[in-house]
Amino acid sequence: MMKKYTLLVFFIICNLLSVCADGQSTFPNKPIHVIIPFPPGGSTDVLGRLLGASMSNNLNQSVIVENTGGAGGTIGANKVAKSPADGYTLLFHNMAHASAPALYSKLPYNPIQDFEPIGIVTEVPMILVARKKFPSNNLNELLVYAKANGDKLNFANAGVGATSQLCEALLKSATNNKWTSIPYKGTGPALNDLLGGQVDLICDQPASTIAHIKAGNLKPIAVATKNRLKILPQVPTFSESGLPGFELTVWHGLYAPKGTSKEVVDRLAVSLRDALKDPTIVDRYQEMSASIASTSQANPEALQSFLKSDIDRWRTALKAAGIQPE
Repeated sequence: MMKKYTLLVFFIICNLLSVCADGQSTFPNKPIHVIIPFPPGGSTDVLGRLLGASMSNNLNQSVIVENTGGAGGTIGANKVAKSPADGYTLLFHNMAHASAPALYSKLPYNPIQDFEPIGIVTEVPMILVARKKFPSNNLNELLVYAKANGDKLNFANAGVGATSQLCEALLKSATNNKWTSIPYKGTGPALNDLLGGQVDLICDQPASTIAHIKAGNLKPIAVATKNRLKILPQVPTFSESGLPGFELTVWHGLYAPKGTSKEVVDRLAVSLRDALKDPTIVDRYQEMSASIASTSQANPEALQSFLKSDIDRWRTALKAAGIQPE
């Protein structure tokens, strides 16, 4: 009888160990939620949804994208920071994750301490565009117009802390100009008013502007890159237009809450790297002039290092531009 009980206990323990092992090895075994901390329709939303679809395929599990916008991306980021550290709630964020400490004096989370980095995803240039019937056709004409009509010039952005707002602020500082800043709750509504002629300008990513430029509904002024974009070879850089050194690109990264196990983070990093080799991702990202992260960049160590250095860079840049934290 004792022997039978011993065998039964052994059988139960083996089963329990098997279940535990399977729980680790079968991640994910339920849908993953990816939080995009901006409203639908913007560049980060487009890029994140494409990534989520590809990761869903290689993880053999649903990846549900949720938009939690507001406060320059900090509401969505805080939601992820406070989520269970099990790998089932992730954050897809852009460079605003690095600029937030310089913009918000009471940030409810720490971008470094409250997240587990998974990897860098992509880098996207910024482009300055104007409404279709804006009187200026290039940067020089725009700056002349701004000097004479600063009180009438309306510059849209997607809200405080958004990349479009940072680009506008740095441009205003670099050119010593004045105009009226019009913040919106996301890129989508800002672009709608720009297309409708209610505002004059926005500095944003090609992902949200390229289709309108090619359709002739928006007027490109300059790109904030070292070289011209292949998809818009006719549009000069800011440096070519008389503003040397004005370069700004938007990078995106993927994060999990702090405390997520290394095994889960590593599994997600492998999924990320596989997704970035997906022909659909490659083609769609290239259409938006998005540079895909290399294998050496799409990993936790690379993102952690880059995030730390970019936080320092934005603190210096925004202080020099006279932008104080709220």
